[in-house]
Amino acid sequence: MPKFHVSKSVHIQKPISEVYAYVRDFRQWPEWSPWIITDPDCQLTYSDAGDQYHWEGKVTGEGEMRVLYSEKPNRIQYALAFLKPWKSNADVAMSFTEKDGGTEVRWSLDSALPFFLFFMRPMMVALIGMDYERGLNMLKEKLETGSVDSKLEFPGETTVAATPYVGIRTRTDIKAIGSAMESDLCQLGKWLDTSGMQASGKPFAIYHRWDPAKALTEYTIAFPLESPPNPLPDGFVNGELPACRTFAIRHTGSYKHLGNAWSAGINRSRNKIIAQSKKIPPFEIYETDPTETATKSPVTTVHFPLK
Repeated sequence: MPKFHVSKSVHIQKPISEVYAYVRDFRQWPEWSPWIITDPDCQLTYSDAGDQYHWEGKVTGEGEMRVLYSEKPNRIQYALAFLKPWKSNADVAMSFTEKDGGTEVRWSLDSALPFFLFFMRPMMVALIGMDYERGLNMLKEKLETGSVDSKLEFPGETTVAATPYVGIRTRTDIKAIGSAMESDLCQLGKWLDTSGMQASGKPFAIYHRWDPAKALTEYTIAFPLESPPNPLPDGFVNGELPACRTFAIRHTGSYKHLGNAWSAGINRSRNKIIAQSKKIPPFEIYETDPTETATKSPVTTVHFPLK
């Protein structure tokens, strides 16, 4: 069977004993779990000691995890069992190391795929790795600040009108998407200011490609314009976001946690809870001005077009 390994880490500016004690109790996990946040109706049950839990949800499936052994304050070894939508097992570990006045937390998983799914190994490593990174970033924020700036709401099925736009299409490494989008949005904003054009709505980004295995994404970030001019500046594109029905997920909080909303939608599509269109790419609409978020958490609605 094709084996695979995932390992991600984060540095938390808290003492090792505090980090270990917090992670050791499963009853604390809903505050930072990258999966539970995507499935608010998930049913959770815990052992009295908080060293074992069972989950069951439409989005997250069903499974259980328990502590096999721990070496306070440096390591916790877990046994993870998935029960639905298919059965599988994995060895999971959390290690804790004192470093730079705080604690380095490393989250790792070892598992295997059925032999006939060997081709999925790179994708599995990438997807689980992204989940682990989301979880570790929320764990860091929770322990360092006392809360996680990420909230999901599920407006559900909605309609989006046809929207002509002017934008910039960019292909970049997934890890560089934040800085790339910021640069593109700045260029678009300067062009609007100097050209005298007036946006007819809120800015948005269309995701034409998202390839975790190759760590590549291609997107268009755009402003809606009722009558896009011709010609456009070099590097700019125009187009129209077609009218469509979508499944909408609203994220309130830091853009660095926006992956929570995307994971919530992608997993609903993967589990056939929603029937996502293959003809229209998903997109996100920035409900608050991305350049004016100093005093309040930004609000972003992620849309998954439906068949």
